[in-house]
Amino acid sequence: MSIKPLAFKMRPRTIEEIIGQQHLVGEGKIIDRMVKAKQLSSMILYGPPGIGKTSIASAIAGSTKYRFKTLNAVTNNKKDIQIVAEEAKMSGKVILLLDEVHRLDKGKQDFLLPYLENGMITLIGATTSNPYHAINPAIRSRCQIFELKPLSIEEMKIALTRAIEDEERGLGGYSLDVTDEAIDHFASSSFGDVRSSLNALELAVLSTSPGDDGVIHIDVSIAEECLQKKSFSHDKDGDAHYDVVSAFQKSIRGSDVNAALHYLGRLVEAGDLPSIARRLLVIAYEDIGLANPQAGPRTLAAVETAEKIGFPEARIPLANAIIELCLSPKSNSAITAIDLALADIRKGKSGEVPDHLKDAHYQGAKELGRGVEYKYPHSYESGWVAQTYLPDKLKKAHYYTPKATGKFEQAIAGVYEKINKQNK
Repeated sequence: MSIKPLAFKMRPRTIEEIIGQQHLVGEGKIIDRMVKAKQLSSMILYGPPGIGKTSIASAIAGSTKYRFKTLNAVTNNKKDIQIVAEEAKMSGKVILLLDEVHRLDKGKQDFLLPYLENGMITLIGATTSNPYHAINPAIRSRCQIFELKPLSIEEMKIALTRAIEDEERGLGGYSLDVTDEAIDHFASSSFGDVRSSLNALELAVLSTSPGDDGVIHIDVSIAEECLQKKSFSHDKDGDAHYDVVSAFQKSIRGSDVNAALHYLGRLVEAGDLPSIARRLLVIAYEDIGLANPQAGPRTLAAVETAEKIGFPEARIPLANAIIELCLSPKSNSAITAIDLALADIRKGKSGEVPDHLKDAHYQGAKELGRGVEYKYPHSYESGWVAQTYLPDKLKKAHYYTPKATGKFEQAIAGVYEKINKQNK
């Protein structure tokens, strides 16, 4: 066996060998067309680990016969990039796979940009971070951006079977008996990470002695041992974090208790109490709001309890709050109202505060007409009196539109309607 891991050896040599990512490398798709036309442009490939970013880069190089170099934006220095540039000058073009491209510092970037501009270096940047969040605009604007997807279970099985049967680069030189259940486990428990599944398969083969028949037997128990339970991956600064938090809020807004609890579970498993707390408090006022005003204080109480007791018990008050928020009536009338008011202000629609509302607590205010005609509502029997509060430019503005989803807002909507009628 070579010292190189199986996943490395099984990298596709041409784009036809790539498993998965058919939305990019399939017949007639964008990367397939670029390779066949030999018109490569710099690109950024992003997606979770182990799904084929480096494989696509090496397959492109193999399909086009261009020189191919691999660097890491963190561990390789500017001098390493200069060496690649010199090779590009000699050969005319070099494909540079730059891993962790989002970590490219300004010095390396400034050196690299002219070579991207003149086409001597075709950059294939690989990153697990969303390039629209993490990559410098100067690099991003010079690259096509392609998102890679985790492989399906069936695609994982194809990769595993290919590795088992390949005598040149894979495990075909061994006498193997790998059960269907073991292959299923390698495929399904790697969550689309083909590198993880191939390396676990290799470990199973290398660590298992042949039986009396000279055959290495790999069953599901061995597969489970070699592919330990995958630790929950949740990068609080990465794309997956924002996707989970977004799904969390949208599930509560959509009153789907089970989905909301699922996404809570993922955040709990990641130990991300600050994100849970902040998001729940936002949801209580943004999505439930006036339809159930007590949801806000109760959510705050649950969050404070969770913060005091910590995990694992913190999951209990959080679950209570989430179930209430999911099953509460929903109203976004408050956030809609303030956003409409802000929109007018940002358009320059403000106007002067009416004189009778201006501060009158200083000497000379009366002479200036400040607060002179103000009517004090508490001096009237109903606690309300008609008078103008908005600036003249906006005196007909209406920002708040009540919703009838909850009893409390229905009640205040009646008061609002009455006041509007009296003002007319």
